[in-house]
Amino acid sequence: MSRSIDTSESSNSVGSQQKARPTRPWEDLDPAVATALRPGLPALVDDVVEAVREGVPAYRRPLEGTFGRNVRIGVEVALGGFLELVESGDEARLPRRDIYVELGRGELRDGRTLEALLAAYRAGAQVSWRRFAAAAEAAEVGPRTLIVLAEAMFAYIDELSAASAEGYAREQSAAAGELQTRRRRLVELLSRDPPSPLADIERAAEEAGWSLPASLAALAFEIDRPPRITGRLPPDVLVAPVEATTYAFVPDPDAPGRRAELERAVRGAPAGLGQTVRWPEAARSVARAELALELAREGSGDGAPALVVADEHMLELLLAIDGRLGEDIARARLAPLRALRPGSRRRLSETLRAWLGHWGEVRAVAAELGVHPQSVRYRVGQLREAFGAALDDPTFRLELALAMRVADRRERTGDA
Repeated sequence: MSRSIDTSESSNSVGSQQKARPTRPWEDLDPAVATALRPGLPALVDDVVEAVREGVPAYRRPLEGTFGRNVRIGVEVALGGFLELVESGDEARLPRRDIYVELGRGELRDGRTLEALLAAYRAGAQVSWRRFAAAAEAAEVGPRTLIVLAEAMFAYIDELSAASAEGYAREQSAAAGELQTRRRRLVELLSRDPPSPLADIERAAEEAGWSLPASLAALAFEIDRPPRITGRLPPDVLVAPVEATTYAFVPDPDAPGRRAELERAVRGAPAGLGQTVRWPEAARSVARAELALELAREGSGDGAPALVVADEHMLELLLAIDGRLGEDIARARLAPLRALRPGSRRRLSETLRAWLGHWGEVRAVAAELGVHPQSVRYRVGQLREAFGAALDDPTFRLELALAMRVADRRERTGDA
C-alpha cells in the first residue's frame, strides 16, 4: 500500500494511530507532505535561528562570523535533512550522524553546556512544528498525517539530540583524559630530584589548570588505592600515579582542618605526608613522604596511624634513609645486652629505654615501668656493669637511643 497525504481520515483511524505509533514515523508520510513544506524552508531557517538566539541564553549573542555561520548551517542541514527523510522514508537519508556528534564535541570545546544545545534543539523543534503544521493545514493535510508529521519531527530531533549528546560525552571523556595526562606530567615534574626547571613547572601547571601554591606538602600512598582515596581528597589537591606510588600535592597543608581532611581521605590505608615546603622544593617533601609511607606500611596492623606525618617521625625517617647503618649501630651498641639471658635482657632493655627517655630520672622511670625506684637503681647498676663508663657519654647515649629505635622497629616488623 502506497503512502498517502491523507486528507479524509476518520477519528477512529486517529485513535488507532495513537495506540500504535511507528518506530520510524517518517515511513508513514507521503512525499507530497515534504513538497508542501519545502517552500517555507528559507523563512523557517531564519525563524529557528532567531528563536534559538532569543530563547537560549548561551546563544544570546550576535550571530556573526564563524559562530553565526555554523549555527545557520546547522539549522539548514537539519531542516533540509528532515524534508529529505520525509520524501524518501529511507533512514539512510538521515543527515550524517557524525555531523551532530561533532557538533556536540564543539559545544564542549566552546564552553557551552549540553543542556544549552538540547534547549536549542527544543526551541528549533517548537518553531518548526508550528510552521510545518500551518503549511500542512494550508495544503489540506488530514489530522492523522499531522499527528504522524509531529511524531516524525520530534523523533528526528531525538536522533540529532542523541548524536550530539554522544559527541559531548566523548569530548568530556577526552578532555578529562587529556587533563589527567597534563596533571600527571606536572606531578612528575614536581617530584623530580634534582628539581625540574622552574619555568617548565610553571608552564605545566598552567596547562594542567592547577595554581602553584605558596606552600605545599606531598602525600604518598599506594598505587592500587587511587579509586578510593583520590575521590575523597579535597578538590584543590593535585594527584596522579607515578610508577609504583600515587602522589598528591596538598596546598597550604598547615591550614586549620587540613590534617583531618587527609586522615579522612586515607581512612586506614598506609600513607605518608612530607614536610611543608615552597613549591620549588616539592621534591624534598616527596622524598620525606616516601619514607613516611614506608613507616606507615611497617606499622599497618598494629594500631599505628595510617597517615604517618614526616615532621612527627624525623628520627625514624633518619634511620630509614640508611637501614644498614642503623642495624650496624644497633648491633654494636646493644652487644652487651645480647650476652644476657632472655629474661634479664628484656628487663634491662625496657629499663634502658625508659632511663634514656627520662634523662636518668629514677622516679619517672619507675613510674613508667610500674616498679619500685630501688628496682630501677638496681637495674641501672646492672646496665653500668654491662656498658661501663660509656653510659655517661652523651654521644654514646644518643647512639644507644638510636639503637633502641632500630631494635623496636625490627621487633615491630617481625625481623627480630
